[in-house]
Amino acid sequence: MRIDVHNHAMPEPALDLLRREPVYGVTIKGDQISGGPHVPYTLVRSFYDPAAKLAELEAKGLEGAVVSVAPPLFYYEVDPEAGEAMCEAVNTGLRDFCAHRPDRLRWMAHVPLRRPQRAAQVLEEQHRAGCVGVEVASNVAGQRLDDPALEPFWAAAERLALPVMIHPAYNPPHPALGEWYLQNVIGNQLETTIAVERLICAGVLDRHPRLVLVLVHAGGYFPYQAGRLRHARTVRPELAEAPHDPWAYVGRLRFDTITHDPAALAYLVSRVGAEHVLMGTDLPFDMATPQPWAALCAAVDPETARRVAEDNPAQLYGFEPTRPLPASSADAGGGR
Repeated sequence: MRIDVHNHAMPEPALDLLRREPVYGVTIKGDQISGGPHVPYTLVRSFYDPAAKLAELEAKGLEGAVVSVAPPLFYYEVDPEAGEAMCEAVNTGLRDFCAHRPDRLRWMAHVPLRRPQRAAQVLEEQHRAGCVGVEVASNVAGQRLDDPALEPFWAAAERLALPVMIHPAYNPPHPALGEWYLQNVIGNQLETTIAVERLICAGVLDRHPRLVLVLVHAGGYFPYQAGRLRHARTVRPELAEAPHDPWAYVGRLRFDTITHDPAALAYLVSRVGAEHVLMGTDLPFDMATPQPWAALCAAVDPETARRVAEDNPAQLYGFEPTRPLPASSADAGGGR
């Protein structure tokens, strides 16, 4: 079964909360959402209807997904009580969403990181309720993920053996990224790179040696520029206490396939190892890879494609082997 590990949902309880509570600053008119931290976008049915989600996956040559809340619903910046209310609505909604087809859908928890100790408790609760991972933003409305105050969360994720997917959000404004959607096109990858390299430099991965991170959008710029951090460690006193080699952590990092370029995806697989790459799409947002299975097959050989889309996600997120896709879907995109 081909599984998408970077797939977003906005379950009905969360949408109801947005409609009901003005604190979130969102207006929903028909299928249009505006306000809040995201540019206006369309509320397509696959955000909240599991049958539509599965149909969308099948149309892309995939069959299962690990769904996570859409980043506009992080809401770390609101009053902590409102933030936790959104977490509760999201977690209840995603659990029920995936119960529609538990053989094909899994879900990631959403936790109130503004209150790290409470975030650890919520993660424990959601682990008991069946989550297989947790999604967090690349910073907590300005607070970086390596902040010592967040240690209770990292300790809980490690103890529960739950992979942590880091999704760019709360990108600091940059004067050169204001036009042409560059805050997403460039800024998202920069945020991921900042998050993972700070976690390495601050020793978070050393303090939590069993922690696994999932880096979206192919790991930002890390796979292509980690050598610069490694070199800087040898010549700069600011890095004297940092780990010697960021590449030493690749075995605990996972990278999704979203590059929008076959040559870049082929490089990613060759550089970090096929065993560390996972199928990801960003569905149903418009920045999703249009034909993810075809894009993967254009970049790697058939056996590697199968490993990236089937074996790796199933192993990390606990899917049982199931029947193969029907021929009409399995052949989508062809082979390399």
